[in-house]
Amino acid sequence: MRLGLLAALALAALAGTAAAGLRLCNQSFDVLNVAVAAPSGQGFVTRGWWRVAPNQCATLQREALQSRYYYVFAADVFGNEVLAGSMPLCVAPRRFEIDGQRDCLLRGYLDARFAEVDTGGQQNWTVFVAPRPN
Repeated sequence: MRLGLLAALALAALAGTAAAGLRLCNQSFDVLNVAVAAPSGQGFVTRGWWRVAPNQCATLQREALQSRYYYVFAADVFGNEVLAGSMPLCVAPRRFEIDGQRDCLLRGYLDARFAEVDTGGQQNWTVFVAPRPN
Protein backbone atom coordinates (compact mmCIF):
# COMPACT_ATOMS: atom_id res chain seq x y z
CA MET A 1 0.00 0.00 0.00
CA ARG A 2 2.78 2.37 0.95
CA LEU A 3 4.74 1.52 -2.20
CA GLY A 4 1.64 2.24 -4.33
CA LEU A 5 1.27 5.67 -2.72
CA LEU A 6 4.94 6.47 -3.38
CA ALA A 7 4.59 5.36 -7.00
CA ALA A 8 1.51 7.55 -7.44
CA LEU A 9 3.34 10.55 -5.98
CA ALA A 10 6.33 9.92 -8.26
CA LEU A 11 4.06 9.75 -11.31
CA ALA A 12 2.33 12.97 -10.26
CA ALA A 13 5.71 14.67 -9.87
CA LEU A 14 6.83 13.49 -13.32
CA ALA A 15 3.57 14.64 -14.88
CA GLY A 16 4.04 18.05 -13.27
CA THR A 17 7.54 18.45 -14.69
CA ALA A 18 6.42 17.39 -18.17
CA ALA A 19 3.89 20.23 -18.38
CA ALA A 20 4.95 23.08 -20.62
CA GLY A 21 3.55 26.51 -21.27
CA LEU A 22 2.61 29.71 -19.50
CA ARG A 23 0.29 29.72 -16.49
CA LEU A 24 -1.09 32.46 -14.26
CA CYS A 25 -2.12 31.79 -10.67
CA ASN A 26 -4.38 34.29 -8.95
CA GLN A 27 -3.42 34.68 -5.29
CA SER A 28 -5.39 37.92 -4.98
CA PHE A 29 -8.91 38.33 -3.61
CA ASP A 30 -10.26 39.53 -6.99
CA VAL A 31 -11.61 37.69 -10.00
CA LEU A 32 -9.19 38.61 -12.79
CA ASN A 33 -9.57 39.03 -16.53
CA VAL A 34 -6.21 38.14 -18.07
CA ALA A 35 -4.63 38.69 -21.50
CA VAL A 36 -1.27 37.47 -22.78
CA ALA A 37 1.07 38.60 -25.55
CA ALA A 38 3.44 36.19 -27.23
CA PRO A 39 6.14 36.92 -29.81
CA SER A 40 5.10 36.18 -33.38
CA GLY A 41 7.40 36.90 -36.31
CA GLN A 42 8.56 40.51 -35.95
CA GLY A 43 5.76 41.49 -33.54
CA PHE A 44 3.30 40.07 -31.04
CA VAL A 45 -0.01 38.26 -30.93
CA THR A 46 -2.26 39.17 -28.01
CA ARG A 47 -4.96 36.80 -26.75
CA GLY A 48 -7.63 37.12 -24.09
CA TRP A 49 -9.60 36.87 -21.98
CA TRP A 50 -9.16 34.25 -19.31
CA ARG A 51 -11.27 34.70 -16.20
CA VAL A 52 -9.29 33.51 -13.17
CA ALA A 53 -11.00 33.22 -9.80
CA PRO A 54 -9.12 33.78 -6.52
CA ASN A 55 -6.82 30.88 -5.61
CA GLN A 56 -7.14 29.40 -9.12
CA CYS A 57 -4.74 29.07 -12.04
CA ALA A 58 -5.24 29.32 -15.80
CA THR A 59 -3.07 28.05 -18.64
CA LEU A 60 -2.42 30.96 -20.99
CA GLN A 61 -0.29 28.97 -23.44
CA ARG A 62 -0.17 25.18 -23.59
CA GLU A 63 2.79 24.82 -25.93
CA ALA A 64 6.38 24.94 -24.70
CA LEU A 65 7.61 28.52 -24.43
CA GLN A 66 9.85 29.49 -27.33
CA SER A 67 10.82 32.98 -26.21
CA ARG A 68 12.38 34.42 -23.08
CA TYR A 69 9.91 37.32 -22.80
CA TYR A 70 6.12 37.23 -22.68
CA TYR A 71 3.72 39.96 -21.63
CA VAL A 72 0.69 39.71 -19.34
CA PHE A 73 -2.12 42.10 -18.42
CA ALA A 74 -4.76 41.56 -15.73
CA ALA A 75 -7.70 43.65 -14.57
CA ASP A 76 -10.40 43.00 -12.00
CA VAL A 77 -14.05 42.66 -13.06
CA PHE A 78 -14.51 46.42 -12.57
CA GLY A 79 -11.73 47.21 -15.07
CA ASN A 80 -9.14 48.24 -12.48
CA GLU A 81 -5.62 47.22 -13.51
CA VAL A 82 -4.16 44.57 -11.23
CA LEU A 83 -1.13 43.49 -13.26
CA ALA A 84 0.08 46.12 -15.71
CA GLY A 85 3.39 47.33 -17.02
CA SER A 86 4.85 49.63 -19.63
CA MET A 87 4.43 47.65 -22.88
CA PRO A 88 1.47 49.05 -24.89
CA LEU A 89 -0.37 46.27 -26.73
CA CYS A 90 -3.84 45.80 -28.25
CA VAL A 91 -6.81 44.19 -26.49
CA ALA A 92 -10.54 43.99 -27.21
CA PRO A 93 -13.57 44.03 -24.89
CA ARG A 94 -14.56 40.43 -25.71
CA ARG A 95 -12.52 37.27 -26.40
CA PHE A 96 -9.84 38.13 -28.95
CA GLU A 97 -6.71 37.19 -30.84
CA ILE A 98 -4.94 40.18 -32.37
CA ASP A 99 -1.94 39.82 -34.67
CA GLY A 100 0.20 42.95 -34.80
CA GLN A 101 0.25 45.78 -32.31
CA ARG A 102 0.38 48.93 -34.39
CA ASP A 103 -2.40 51.51 -34.43
CA CYS A 104 -4.61 49.72 -31.88
CA LEU A 105 -7.17 52.50 -31.65
CA LEU A 106 -7.33 53.08 -35.41
CA ARG A 107 -8.02 49.37 -35.92
CA GLY A 108 -10.88 49.41 -33.39
CA TYR A 109 -9.01 47.89 -30.44
CA LEU A 110 -8.15 49.18 -27.00
CA ASP A 111 -4.67 49.92 -25.70
CA ALA A 112 -3.44 48.19 -22.51
CA ARG A 113 -0.09 48.31 -20.74
CA PHE A 114 1.27 44.77 -20.37
CA ALA A 115 3.82 43.66 -17.78
CA GLU A 116 6.97 41.94 -19.04
CA VAL A 117 7.51 38.36 -17.85
CA ASP A 118 11.10 37.15 -18.06
CA THR A 119 10.93 33.35 -18.21
CA GLY A 120 14.70 32.99 -18.21
CA GLY A 121 14.37 30.85 -21.34
CA GLN A 122 12.43 28.11 -19.51
CA GLN A 123 9.87 26.01 -21.43
CA ASN A 124 7.23 26.48 -18.74
CA TRP A 125 6.59 29.37 -16.39
CA THR A 126 3.98 30.41 -13.83
CA VAL A 127 3.09 34.02 -13.06
CA PHE A 128 1.68 34.64 -9.57
CA VAL A 129 -0.61 37.61 -8.95
CA ALA A 130 -0.53 38.60 -5.27
CA PRO A 131 -3.09 40.72 -3.39
CA ARG A 132 -2.77 44.47 -3.84
CA PRO A 133 -1.42 46.36 -0.82
CA ASN A 134 -3.98 48.52 0.98
